[in-house]
Amino acid sequence: MRLRVLFLLVLFPLFAVSAPLPVPDQGPALRIQGSNTIGAALGPALVKGLMEQLGLQAVHSEPAEGANEQRVIGKTRQGKTVSIEVAAHGSSTGFAALKKATADLAASSRPIKDSELVDLEPLGDLKSPEAEQVIAIDGLAIILHPQNPLNTLNTEQLAQIFNGEVSTWEALGGVGGPIHLYARDDQSGTYDTFKDLVLRLRGKPLAPGAKRFESSEQLSDAVSQDPQGIGFIGLPYVRQAKAVAIVDGDSQPMLPLTSLIATEDYPLSRRLFFYWPPSSRNPWAKALVDFSQSSKGQAIVAANGFIAQQVQAMAVEPRASTPDDYQAIARDAQRLTVNFRFEEGSASLDSKARQDLQRVVAYLKSHNKLDKQVTLVGFGDAKNDPQRAALLSKLRAMAVRRELVKNGVVLRDIRGFGAQMPVAANTADEGRIKNRRVEVWVY
Repeated sequence: MRLRVLFLLVLFPLFAVSAPLPVPDQGPALRIQGSNTIGAALGPALVKGLMEQLGLQAVHSEPAEGANEQRVIGKTRQGKTVSIEVAAHGSSTGFAALKKATADLAASSRPIKDSELVDLEPLGDLKSPEAEQVIAIDGLAIILHPQNPLNTLNTEQLAQIFNGEVSTWEALGGVGGPIHLYARDDQSGTYDTFKDLVLRLRGKPLAPGAKRFESSEQLSDAVSQDPQGIGFIGLPYVRQAKAVAIVDGDSQPMLPLTSLIATEDYPLSRRLFFYWPPSSRNPWAKALVDFSQSSKGQAIVAANGFIAQQVQAMAVEPRASTPDDYQAIARDAQRLTVNFRFEEGSASLDSKARQDLQRVVAYLKSHNKLDKQVTLVGFGDAKNDPQRAALLSKLRAMAVRRELVKNGVVLRDIRGFGAQMPVAANTADEGRIKNRRVEVWVY
């Protein structure tokens, strides 16, 4: 599916603070621990943006005590110093730091694990809408040396490559001899995501000979200098390497394009999170979470190479193989860069969908599309009975309609296309969850 993105941005309310935030007499005002993907640049950039929004002066960052740690510093008009610490050692370390009370916010490039959720239960429900905050969308790019002739790989091949079962480029139809593997370290959310999306689903561990990196930049640069190299990396870190198109199950080949990652159709797309414990009373944590969701915060997300959650409209030119009714919608309407998805085993919108609901309503209001200008298109995973799949896909669209109606939206139409046009393999829960989605089209 070729997409021409028309940048029609939704304007979010400006972030505001009703009262000055307290400045501690000693120590940091806020401690953030976790994902290197977030903590290396995005997290500090959001902190700087918050400080500047609050009117702090001489805002800058400096290295902290350890590697991959930094401190963002600003001064109040009264001359008091405010510091916020950001440590980027991997998503798992963020949740561990919450438990030890050595962090106020966990930055994670993967959803919290069930075991972590139970472990942190004394801090409150970290899956609640207030606690689990999606701050950006990222895509894992599979990168090669720029001169590698391969352009497409499927997720099954990726599992075999990184497990070591496929060990030469010739086995993939390429050239170059032995494959050299590059991977993030065990603490990395990037590695966790790759393991979950590619390796674990097929029961394969990472080959022990893979070179491991804590730094995303160093990994990408190493692959771009190795004609036999292949690695996986967060989208902003492709740098000089070459990204290939990915196929999952019966999906079409997809490059890690902004439009495909925004809708999470791209097979290796992922969400980036702040986890804010309900028990937290740190007002700086709430301020940073709120700022991250604001228009200014999301502009910082985009400026750092990630995908902002501002809703955009895009014209879609569907493939000839798509259903005729779908092609008719695409001819007359534009698709919004959002897919509504659901909690596992539930008809309830997930945490990102609840945030997206308000973004979509804001878009519709600002573009005068509240009255019969919206069609919802539902999809699902494969069932033994295609009619049941079609019914379930329409029921998902109806669940989204109920929420939009509460906000004054009058729908034009609701369609269900069953298990057609999958964006992921239906062989595992993660793929089935991705296929259970609702698209939003505007006229």
